[in-house]
Amino acid sequence: MEAILRLYQQPYNPKRPLVCFDEKSVQLLAHICQALAMKPGQAARQDYEYKRNGTRNLFLFVEPKAGKRCVLVTKRRQKEQFAQALRYLVDVLYPDVDCIDVVMDNLNTHHYHSLVEFFGKAEADRIWNRLCIHFTPAHGSWLNMAEIELSILSRQCLQRRIPDEWTLQRHLLAWEQYSNDVERKIH
Repeated sequence: MEAILRLYQQPYNPKRPLVCFDEKSVQLLAHICQALAMKPGQAARQDYEYKRNGTRNLFLFVEPKAGKRCVLVTKRRQKEQFAQALRYLVDVLYPDVDCIDVVMDNLNTHHYHSLVEFFGKAEADRIWNRLCIHFTPAHGSWLNMAEIELSILSRQCLQRRIPDEWTLQRHLLAWEQYSNDVERKIH
């Protein structure tokens, strides 16, 4: 725990970014009946019944000291999606840095072998060698600032029925863009 707290106390260094990583599952729920619009003195109303349209997984990258966020939507949360998310972090989000400090929980898919299984050893080594992984301790995942950000994301963006992946992507993009534009940092 102290190692992660010391990591958070280090000054911001754009050449070695600190990125917190976490994931969340989201249900896609569609209305069965048209919602009733708001009227003066009366809130909008929706029927309690809904149609379940499956789930999606959100991978969230947060650079707390720079105020940057990136949300990836996948159909599942398995080793392959984890490996692809780390490749995206290294090759797309931070292609010009030598090392990225990554804070994440110690989930069963969060390991080097996930990369080897899907990309082969050479590509897995290339990706893994650009990362310095810091796992939160058991029962200490609350130390991961991405968990805080997922809670904020849920309250600000996901507390409504979202019927499909396209709508989910639109809401997430708007939230991400606004958060990045104001550079909302985590202290």
